[in-house]
Amino acid sequence: MAITPTGSQPFIPEVWAAAIAEPFEKNLIFGQNSIVNTSVEGEVTRLGDTVHVGRIGAPTIRTYDANADLTIEDLTVTDTAMKIDQGQYFAFRVEDVSALQAAGPLKDPATKQASIALRDTVDKYIAGIIKDGATSKLGAKKIVNDDPSLAGTGQITAFKALNQLSEKLNTQSVPMTGRWAIVGPQFYSALLMDPRFTRVDASGNEDGLRNGIVGRALGFDVMVSNNVPTAGKKEHVLAGVPDAITFVNQITKVETTREEKRFADIVKGLMVYGAKVFRPDGLATLEAEIGDPVKA
Repeated sequence: MAITPTGSQPFIPEVWAAAIAEPFEKNLIFGQNSIVNTSVEGEVTRLGDTVHVGRIGAPTIRTYDANADLTIEDLTVTDTAMKIDQGQYFAFRVEDVSALQAAGPLKDPATKQASIALRDTVDKYIAGIIKDGATSKLGAKKIVNDDPSLAGTGQITAFKALNQLSEKLNTQSVPMTGRWAIVGPQFYSALLMDPRFTRVDASGNEDGLRNGIVGRALGFDVMVSNNVPTAGKKEHVLAGVPDAITFVNQITKVETTREEKRFADIVKGLMVYGAKVFRPDGLATLEAEIGDPVKA
């Protein structure tokens, strides 16, 4: 007997795949399309697939002469192959007795837990790709987690750290549109001590616009995530624009099989994915060591 979650509907792989993908996508921080570029060519069907990312070169800007013919050039398109080299799966057993005694469908709690586990794995992976691939690395910064005026020798405020990331992106001529900064919980705590960040008129909007968003400052949509990379007591702060990194993922298979030695079904699912930094100059990072004011 196959799984019948509602007592009347048979197991449909596409329905379960959609049920997992929806909460997974809604809860991503690093993997949402406002952080990474998800527009690529190619269909992902298995681990090891290749997708193609086309980049259009900038046209040449020339001086106009009313007495001369225009110079017409062909646009250059660089095609870069990207391997889908990451895979995650889930597999669980549903006993017939459990299915019969369940008050409601087993699919909902099972898919929710699967999507949460997949989300954290993927977010940590993308965060690591961003950290390693950024051109601008500001290094370690000591951040005061108190009133900004109490910053001691060698300490700066979290707000100033964001300003330094903004400056680095500015020197690389990174567009202002779509800029984001993703911070950890400790850095966010330090940001909340600064009125320049907490004032609604300074942050621009008191409503959450994207997954994990906590405010807006210095041209960044600021988001908080527990999946930022850490190094000892330091939290990485990551900043950039969506066009800097490309991410592809696909839940390729969800299937059920009957277990031979039990009255139970086995549900299995596979997701494959990959990410690559294509414009490292569009990313900047720093390592924030959050602490109390340093007394002289």
